[in-house]
Amino acid sequence: MDLHLKNLFGRFQEQFGSGPGLGPGSSTCLMKVEGVSPNFIKSIYKGSAALYRTEPWKRLRPWHLFGIRVGKDSDWSGKKQPFPCVQFIGGDGGDVGFYMFRSESDAKKMTGPRETIRVPNVELLRVSYEPEALMFPSNKRMIKSLSLEASGTDRFPVIDVARCMSSGELRFRNPTLEELRFVYAFMRAISLVHPLLQEDKDGAPKWSRMMYFETFIETVDVQWPPEMAKSHDLVAVTVSHPPGQAYEEKASSTASSTPTKYAEPPREEVFVDVRVNSNGVLRQCTFCEKEVHGDHSQCCAQCRAVVYCSSLCQKQHWKETHKSMCGLYKAMMEREEELAMKIFLFPCSADQPCKWLESLGIHQKGMWRRKCGCYAHCPFGLLPVKGGLWDSWGGLDDEYPRDSPFHNHVRDGISSPILLSGWSEYYNLRSLPLSSPVADILSHPFTVYYILTALNISSKNLLLKGKEVILHYLGPEGELDWMPAFAEISHLLNGSGNIHIVMVGPEVPNNLSGTTSGISSRVRVNLVRGNYQDEATYLPSPHIIVALNCGLESYSAWGGALELIKSRGVPAFFTEHSEILCANAKQVLRGAGLHITHPVTPNPFRSPVKTHSLSNNLPSYSNGFVLGVNT
Repeated sequence: MDLHLKNLFGRFQEQFGSGPGLGPGSSTCLMKVEGVSPNFIKSIYKGSAALYRTEPWKRLRPWHLFGIRVGKDSDWSGKKQPFPCVQFIGGDGGDVGFYMFRSESDAKKMTGPRETIRVPNVELLRVSYEPEALMFPSNKRMIKSLSLEASGTDRFPVIDVARCMSSGELRFRNPTLEELRFVYAFMRAISLVHPLLQEDKDGAPKWSRMMYFETFIETVDVQWPPEMAKSHDLVAVTVSHPPGQAYEEKASSTASSTPTKYAEPPREEVFVDVRVNSNGVLRQCTFCEKEVHGDHSQCCAQCRAVVYCSSLCQKQHWKETHKSMCGLYKAMMEREEELAMKIFLFPCSADQPCKWLESLGIHQKGMWRRKCGCYAHCPFGLLPVKGGLWDSWGGLDDEYPRDSPFHNHVRDGISSPILLSGWSEYYNLRSLPLSSPVADILSHPFTVYYILTALNISSKNLLLKGKEVILHYLGPEGELDWMPAFAEISHLLNGSGNIHIVMVGPEVPNNLSGTTSGISSRVRVNLVRGNYQDEATYLPSPHIIVALNCGLESYSAWGGALELIKSRGVPAFFTEHSEILCANAKQVLRGAGLHITHPVTPNPFRSPVKTHSLSNNLPSYSNGFVLGVNT
């Protein structure tokens, strides 16, 4: 009998749902939403699956309310946010999902101690994850016909808008296209930020078994899918907990800090002595900038990212700055595994560049001379050149790209640029062994090519039509000695289009300024010495602007250049070594009045060689991350 009742109860739960929610999903179907495209439905299901994988229900309960703001109020009908308050349900049992409310007041009215309370005339949007087997036929057909992505193994989101009538009956309707856009932006944003919530153990009542979190607010840029992009393909989404939080600027904030509170309060056990495994290299204290031998340095026990010379500096830095950044650093450190490029067979860590180059037999040879400080005395662009391409690549035998076209890349008798997805595809095309380190130098020209052919539609179309793209390249340094590497771009163009690169910067030597290098039949490079804002008037008008490893926060000279980029409205892309540098770059760009239209994303053509700064352990790669404005 017990077994029979257990099976019966299990089937009841499967059919009708369980837990604190409002019951099973309704018969609404996104295909019936006016104006919705199949591609946007696919994007919603992808976003839903991405959120499901982050498992917010492990920690979040219905009483954890979140404030949500997507873009500006004027972006939405009625000049207000459609659903500015959200809760997750199912974490303590039952069907998982989330509810979006018209106001925080509505959310509190409907949130009971053990179940959702039906409040008359209150409307909410529901997203419930249901097994495919229990869904209505219309949704099953939609999932099959569009090949929609599952959440987990067999669950799919059901999205509806529910209203409780005065009789207690629930009525459902399909969401509008605008409401679906709001849901999409929320799912993408909350997937990124909810893991950053820090438990507030000191703030919770001692008798309470509920988990409390520190107050939290963070804004992230969400990219609209192509089928929804209009004048801008990016929207700023602000998530706060509890709702109603506002950014709190602190007097000690710096350009590299954020007002968001991420980390735990400075309890004594935070400051344990965690030694840095740095193979004996010199490091620099984040707080006092004192040089310290790697074996005698220590790092934050929470994020393990920042380096200190002593516990005293660590405690002082926590009070002044690091407390607000620790959670962010921790999240960045946790992404180190996914950033590592494990396909390569050569050592991909170069804390000591000279030793790394020596291990490969290319120290002080060819273009590799710019990869350590041994030739720092020689101005950029003026390294002595001997021999041909083999010498330029440091005598790598058969492990360097030859000056020859790619074969078998003509379709229907028409040649077009070769579009690459990453290093693995390129190495395969060039028949290069994965023991070859050439990707470390090729990262610069290939990042330029990636921006032109993958991130900027207008430049890609020009190349496809066989026309010329003019690119302004700001702040070149070591690249001035890497022209043989830039010649590889011409082979990737595959007989279609031309690229005119104008390199402008104060490091261009006087005797090279004004010269033109025809490094191939389809790529030529002009060199101009000076600051961009002073020289731009005399240059051909660009289709696109790039600045690689630009260090926006470090150079005051960027101010004038950014003003010019803003006034011209030309698409501009920047790369930085690490996520934290990109976060700082975003602040600088926004401070200059520029709108981030391409969000910070890992660059598939970043150097595979990981380095660390002197003062932190954050994973750092040349051209590691890319962001764009005016795109």
